[in-house]
Amino acid sequence: MGRLLLIILVIVAIVLLWKAFKPSTWKRNAEINQGQAPRAVKGPDDDEEFLWNIEKNRFKQRRADEAAQLEEEERLKRARERYANPESSEEGPEKPTEDS
Repeated sequence: MGRLLLIILVIVAIVLLWKAFKPSTWKRNAEINQGQAPRAVKGPDDDEEFLWNIEKNRFKQRRADEAAQLEEEERLKRARERYANPESSEEGPEKPTEDS
């Protein structure tokens, strides 16, 4: 029983070593050693998705700033109208008269 277990462990070790160091990895290592890099690493400024997200965030910020500016202009316009005609906006219930 012990010999059978030892043979199985040796076979498993050989299979794992073969998968890790099979001849196809030799070719890949030879290419890298010859100076042929598989792919150049891109920085964040070369990444299309990163640049698109930056542009999208800038667009959203511009829209939010424009909306805030329009809201502020509307508020100022209402305030000017209110202070330009104080009698019309402050009209309330008339005071009771003492005619009795």
